[in-house]
Amino acid sequence: MTWEDIALRLGAATAIGLAFGFDREMRGHEAGLRTHALVALSSAMIVISALMLFEAHRGENAQPDPLRAIEGLAQAVGFIAAGLIFVRGDKVKNLTTAANIWLCAAVGIACGAGQVPLVVIGTLLGLTVLVVLRILYRVTPNAED
Repeated sequence: MTWEDIALRLGAATAIGLAFGFDREMRGHEAGLRTHALVALSSAMIVISALMLFEAHRGENAQPDPLRAIEGLAQAVGFIAAGLIFVRGDKVKNLTTAANIWLCAAVGIACGAGQVPLVVIGTLLGLTVLVVLRILYRVTPNAED
């Protein structure tokens, strides 16, 4: 993997994380720009590291498993996302922010793996959901996010 390839993958993850974090930041949530960008960046870094370790150490007698890194990452991000959610009375708070964090991790994983079509389609769909539903919430009486 070249320096340029690594920079492109990490840069894409960070930029997309910032885009998702912008939505949360503008809505006044604690997990905003920095949190989302760092989750996406770190996810991409872990996947790239796993892929590089796989290439460096695979051989006739060794078959490292880069999917283990993704499994561990999924657990860690789930823990972070769960920590954002809390219940106050009959209201659940920060559920969308937690889902946003989870999506940033998935985008970071896909960026790190170099899965460009998955990154593009997932990002477009995720941002569409956030934007379109926000518009629908504004025009629909009694709707909440």
